[in-house]
Amino acid sequence: MRILLKIVIDCDADAAWRAVHSPRAVAELYGPLMDLAPVVPSGLPTAWEPGGDVPVQLSLGGVLPLGRQLIQVSDRFVDDANGAVRIFRDSGIPLTGPLASLDVWDHQMAIAPAPGDPAKTLWRERLVIGGPTALALWPVLWATWQWRAARIRAIAPTWAHDPEP
Repeated sequence: MRILLKIVIDCDADAAWRAVHSPRAVAELYGPLMDLAPVVPSGLPTAWEPGGDVPVQLSLGGVLPLGRQLIQVSDRFVDDANGAVRIFRDSGIPLTGPLASLDVWDHQMAIAPAPGDPAKTLWRERLVIGGPTALALWPVLWATWQWRAARIRAIAPTWAHDPEP
């Protein structure tokens, strides 16, 4: 089963690319509804690195545990009809909690300059899930991804690396 997003956000593609690699930006994206915390004593890395396996604990409002997730990152670079596209992929898997009943978790975010406006970003996202509970979990994840899209739109302008003159 798939969940797709396609939105244009108000930051350049370089800023969006840095944000998808930032555990802090990801935590801000889910807050205050969900909290993302490190499982290991060394804490979260400064950036998600390709080849890295990072276990995290998710909780509702920092209080109700939702389960642990392994974040496993890879990056890919392709060209499409509009130019260069950078793809961030989390092919980790839910380890505990309700989502652990899924045996497929493939989350990809494609980042490219927005056609006609390189100061903005075309953000495309695809989540593929599978397993015995995928059909039951799909509506909850779909609603979460709609909320996530609204948060991305709201937070993206803060991702700019350099302040406006």
